[in-house]
Amino acid sequence: MLRTRRDFLRTAVSGVAATAALKAAPSLGAGACAEDVPSGTIEVRVTDAHRKFAPAPAISWRPVSGASDAIALDPSRTFQHHLGIGGAFTDATCYMFNRLSPSVREQLFHEMFHLSEMGLSVGRICVGSSDYARNAYSYDDGAPDPQMERFSIDHDRAYILPMMREVRGVNRDMWLLASPWSPPEWMKPNNSMLGGCMRQSSLPAYARYFLKFLQAYQAGDVYVNSVTSQNEVDAEQNGNMPACVWPQEIEMEFVGRHPGPLLRKSGVETKIWILDHNYDLWGRAWCCLDDPGVREYSNAVAWHGYGGKPEMIGRVHDAHPDAEMFWTEGGPDLTSETYLTEWSAWGVTFTGILRNWCRCIIGWNLALDENGKPNIGPFKCGGTLTINSQTKEITRSGHFWAMNHFSRSIRRGARRFGSQNGSVGIHHVAFEDPNGRRALVITNPGAARLVQVQLAGMAADVPLPVDSIVTLSWS
Repeated sequence: MLRTRRDFLRTAVSGVAATAALKAAPSLGAGACAEDVPSGTIEVRVTDAHRKFAPAPAISWRPVSGASDAIALDPSRTFQHHLGIGGAFTDATCYMFNRLSPSVREQLFHEMFHLSEMGLSVGRICVGSSDYARNAYSYDDGAPDPQMERFSIDHDRAYILPMMREVRGVNRDMWLLASPWSPPEWMKPNNSMLGGCMRQSSLPAYARYFLKFLQAYQAGDVYVNSVTSQNEVDAEQNGNMPACVWPQEIEMEFVGRHPGPLLRKSGVETKIWILDHNYDLWGRAWCCLDDPGVREYSNAVAWHGYGGKPEMIGRVHDAHPDAEMFWTEGGPDLTSETYLTEWSAWGVTFTGILRNWCRCIIGWNLALDENGKPNIGPFKCGGTLTINSQTKEITRSGHFWAMNHFSRSIRRGARRFGSQNGSVGIHHVAFEDPNGRRALVITNPGAARLVQVQLAGMAADVPLPVDSIVTLSWS
């Protein structure tokens, strides 16, 4: 059964509650050391019905005096390093960004991508069209062309490449993942970009297609850091949009025998991530990483959250603890009544992702219009931002405000450390950056309450407003 993005939002809270319990850290006492003892004050930022990532009164540390409703922090228990937070620069998103005036776009990009502001630092681009595009296209449409003599990225020169150059101009360290929704139609038995499956005999040509894409983008001053062989390898989407099913053995053969060796031989250092699909395909990811041919060229899994639960990632991590995990798609539903106010729902979702080994969170479309357009597919997604097609007014969603709490406080190179889930109904994740600054993001989807945070014999009493996200940071 197809899972919609709206289904994901409905199930996220229950799934992450189980995650928090599974990942609970042990009692702090044994792990504490003198250098962990905090002093001074804690900076506080709050999002609720009345405030959006707004400063709140600072909180002071004091000696622990006992509390049953406490979050215990354990810096001695460490997990994955952080790559960043961001979203997808689909054809639709870049088209909407391009329709803004240069001055408005400059101000918006500074807010979203500059490291002094929101600092979004990972993004996803499409190799050809996704469902969120003005039309279906590849870079080699027409009759079979296995030598890629007709290959061209001219479509992307109008507004995709210019937008990506502007973004990189604001944040030169933006990490870009590229994913195809479908190969050119002549590589598939159904001769269409809509639905269907990958033809095994097309794999060598498709590897050349990838190489041409990466080289053309680099020539256009947009370097691509990583790729996946296929968006959602197990979804045909009833032929309603660009999509392509890849059997497990085909993906394994492709990675291990085609783009992996070809990119290496060509001196292209772009990394390959596998799967790019849901948690419930954890068994497939495990088996792919078992294969020596795959592991020669890939050591990373890309995950979506539309099926299964995030703790399923832990099964793959336990089998392959050196493999890296990344979260690469999920976004709001424009038709939801809570589109503008679901910051706590997304706070819960983001927390579950980060508490289960993922090094990044890449949302879906960063911007769409008020009707969720451009869109040639069946889904009713909203953008992280809505840009009105007529007035160009910019509306920030609940997804956007949740992103602020994680992207502004947790930067590339930070490392997650232990936080014990002693507070029922509270969701939290803690990171420490290379300079020793720490951040704790707490999401409270319920009624207002007071929670105590404990670290190395010290405590801080933190008021949590109803339906809120609160970020604490201190040195």
